[in-house]
Amino acid sequence: MEGNAVNKFFASLVLAFGLVISPIIAGGVAAQEPLRIEINKGVIQSLPIAVPNFVAETSEALQYAEQLGRVVVGDLVGTALFREVPREAHIGRISSFNAPVQFADWKAINAQALVTGAVSTDASGRVIVKFRVWDVAVGQEIGQGMQFTATADGWRRLAHKVADQVYSRLTGEDPYFDSRVVFVSETGPKNERRKRLAIMDYDGANVQYLTDDSAIVLAPRFSPDGSRVLYTSYATGFPRIHILSVGDVRGQILQANEGVMSFAPRFSPDGRMVIYSLTQGSNTDIWAMDVATGATRRLTATPAIETAPSFSPDGRQIVFESDRSGSQQLYIMPAGGGEARRISFGQGRYGTPVWSPRGDLIAFTKQNAGRFHIGVMRVDGSEERLLTASFLDEGPTWAPNGRVIMFSRETQGAQGSSALYSVDVSGRNPQRVRTPAGASDPSWGPLQ
Repeated sequence: MEGNAVNKFFASLVLAFGLVISPIIAGGVAAQEPLRIEINKGVIQSLPIAVPNFVAETSEALQYAEQLGRVVVGDLVGTALFREVPREAHIGRISSFNAPVQFADWKAINAQALVTGAVSTDASGRVIVKFRVWDVAVGQEIGQGMQFTATADGWRRLAHKVADQVYSRLTGEDPYFDSRVVFVSETGPKNERRKRLAIMDYDGANVQYLTDDSAIVLAPRFSPDGSRVLYTSYATGFPRIHILSVGDVRGQILQANEGVMSFAPRFSPDGRMVIYSLTQGSNTDIWAMDVATGATRRLTATPAIETAPSFSPDGRQIVFESDRSGSQQLYIMPAGGGEARRISFGQGRYGTPVWSPRGDLIAFTKQNAGRFHIGVMRVDGSEERLLTASFLDEGPTWAPNGRVIMFSRETQGAQGSSALYSVDVSGRNPQRVRTPAGASDPSWGPLQ
């Protein structure tokens, strides 16, 4: 293994087994004091990183120069893998993008990594950002400088793209900052919640509403390419599956059988199929539908309640929840239906399983001893780990790189409220995602 392959290998060991690693520097040069993310019994020694103000190369770019850097820092520090060396501590100054870096100035303040950048605007008003990442100890650039361009209202996306590159170069992991989340925005008292679909950047910025609050909406789910959203709506009085185009906010009923309740939809990895639950009489089973033709097929046929299906990343298997054993547990079956095998055997009830984009883990909600948890387990049910515990945590969704999970948390009591939280796959760094109002049912979209 060489280059980034080695980086990814060791980074995966850190997150999975708590080892100490030294990321490989581009070009194979060994650092005197190598960049390091150290995890010891769950305690991280965060990497000190300096991000001075980006250089404004045009007068119109002044308004973006500091803001871009602040978003980059927020993305990186928010992972708890990095800590910022405060700007007031900086000795060195970056006066132009191509000026030589005086590494001694950055070593003196114990920065191990340095991000430098510049911002300009063109004649059409588009914003252009370019950046470099440096290993301070070695005194060399990590990778190569890059440049991104966007319209003025897309400047935050530029910052996320920069942060994604820095994150990947220093950890070897795939990025996830330049992504969006669709969720249910909630207002009003607990017993009279008004709900509508909303979409936002992964960090809670740029919230846009996709529906009004005239009908209850539940469980939005992104398509694999992020262009469409599935959700359940009570607009007709029965729960039915709707599909909405994010670009023009046009929607339609996808499953329209009169008197039949359909819910918990999710796309297949290729976006051509939808799996969902359908209730007829007292029986709830999992069905599949071809999005283009509307043709449907029943995948389970038991007296049990079977719901919350989720495809494996390769589309060959489905994980779902069922009470066929007498309590709510997790099962895996072939994507076309057939014999299912149980994978959850711990104490309590399991639900809302979601397959990791990496294919190695399944996230779930667990209820046990009066508490709710978000947890993960291997596909065979082994190595179960509970990442959270509260009055009500539920509905996990994976970041595009499979290293962070977002979920809903409800607080107790008549005045209780709902909010979104995230936690990394090791159970570290739980933090609230700021939204304008209450929020639930998140679905993390792909990298843009």
